[in-house]
Amino acid sequence: QVQLVESGGGLVQTGGSLRLTCAASGRGFSTYAMGWFRQAPGKEREFVAAIAWSGVSTYDADSVKGRFTISRNNAKNTIYLQMNSLKPEDTAVYYCAAKRNVYATSRADEYDYWGQGTQVTVSS
Repeated sequence: QVQLVESGGGLVQTGGSLRLTCAASGRGFSTYAMGWFRQAPGKEREFVAAIAWSGVSTYDADSVKGRFTISRNNAKNTIYLQMNSLKPEDTAVYYCAAKRNVYATSRADEYDYWGQGTQVTVSS
């Protein structure tokens, strides 16, 4: 069992930056692929970024390429999402997810554990 807790959300102006953190507890973190997803009001949950167990392979949604960077520190059981050049359309609740497999994917239904989410609001 893995518990995930996100932090770092908040209110920021267009063009600003935030760094989200997801702290994991439980066994096996270093063997899990991890992902970030987001859900805006009235919309379905969508993939943002994912990272394989080693941190070598990462995947980003087209909407965030060049602006967001996912990373992990297995020694600290933590992953991060650095978000730069934020836009109002990035406003959403951001969720951290863990997958009991070393390979990262963009499919939400392949992730086994989820955090409670952290709100990110980008004002225009």
